[in-house]
Amino acid sequence: MNLIDKINIDNLPKHLAIIMDGNGRWAKQKGYLRALGHENGTKSVREVVETCAKLGIENLTLYAFSTENWNRPKPEVKLLMNILINSLKDELKTLNDNNIRLNSIGNLILLPKSAQKKLQEVIETTKDNSKMVLTLALSYGSREELLNVVKNIANKVKNNIISIDSIDESIINKHLYTQDLPDVDLLIRTSGEYRISNFLLWQIAYAELYFTDVLWPDFKETDLYDAIISYQKRERRFGKTSEQIK
Repeated sequence: MNLIDKINIDNLPKHLAIIMDGNGRWAKQKGYLRALGHENGTKSVREVVETCAKLGIENLTLYAFSTENWNRPKPEVKLLMNILINSLKDELKTLNDNNIRLNSIGNLILLPKSAQKKLQEVIETTKDNSKMVLTLALSYGSREELLNVVKNIANKVKNNIISIDSIDESIINKHLYTQDLPDVDLLIRTSGEYRISNFLLWQIAYAELYFTDVLWPDFKETDLYDAIISYQKRERRFGKTSEQIK
């Protein structure tokens, strides 16, 4: 039996998020420059995106560039921005062919103007696609996101737009970058690291976590199937007992 035959299509995560880690180590292990690791990582992105669309996963969020990544050497940051721009150009047809809408979250104003322009072009071009939402987390940090939420809500309270007593989880959700997305059901991290790394801290409150030693450039369709099969074997109780959810 093929791995895909083991997947229950009626029990897919509605929102899958991935921390794509290990490009640099993949290159180092093979004696390549880090640049080649990042470039090969884009091949895994394409394969995972197409596989998610094929399966029927409605929302896929990829951690593409964190706020902390700005601290990397300038040549590497420039390379990553160039890869982003080229990938957006190259993958537009793939997005449209698979009926995928592109979305992006993060402090996007920090991106180079050329990257901002190309990102907005692809977002606009794919806005009517309806099979899956692909969200790129760019210049993204969850603590910064939550800090902005607090500031925005505090400002609205100060100006009598909302009252303190009305603040609940739904109010917070409406002020997040991900306000139009459901909470994350499954979070995957590659490369053998066991950290969340400031990614969607609020949104993964009840997510199932899946860690794999596979480096991102080596993460392929079958690795995604393994993660989903693991997810489907778990009992998601959301604080309740097994008897209650049955």
